[in-house]
Amino acid sequence: MATPHPAVGGVSPDVLMIERALTRAAYLSGRARQHERLMALSGLPLDRAAVAVLRQLAESEPLRLGELAARLSVEASHVTRQVQQLERGGYASRVRDPDDRRAQRVRLTPAGEEAFVRVREASARGMQMALADWSPEELLQLASLVHRMVDDFMGRAEADL
Repeated sequence: MATPHPAVGGVSPDVLMIERALTRAAYLSGRARQHERLMALSGLPLDRAAVAVLRQLAESEPLRLGELAARLSVEASHVTRQVQQLERGGYASRVRDPDDRRAQRVRLTPAGEEAFVRVREASARGMQMALADWSPEELLQLASLVHRMVDDFMGRAEADL
């Protein structure tokens, strides 16, 4: 573990260490090489942005493009390109919006649902290998704390809107 630095701008050294660890984890998980490994393990030809859209669609009801973009914190044009890639691959399709017949929503096809399962399994296998030396108790504690942290981040983000 890194040596704690003194508080900066009123932020505790513990929070700074957490921020540093999360930054390192985000960097490592976002590296192109890591994505290529994930795609090789899952046997899919998707780029990183398309995988993010795939994951979001798998964890929600069919969404309008604008809703999808908002959930991913990107511009709608960016999501449109990724949805088109998923549609060309047979992973997603557009359906009529039941609330507004002029609008469309995007949903996963059965092939998209299968692709999501393959990505999730490949990702989980990699994480399991990295955490192989952790005890079941440590894994449970980590899972609990990470979920709590994400819930708190989400609550704060919603409060800032």
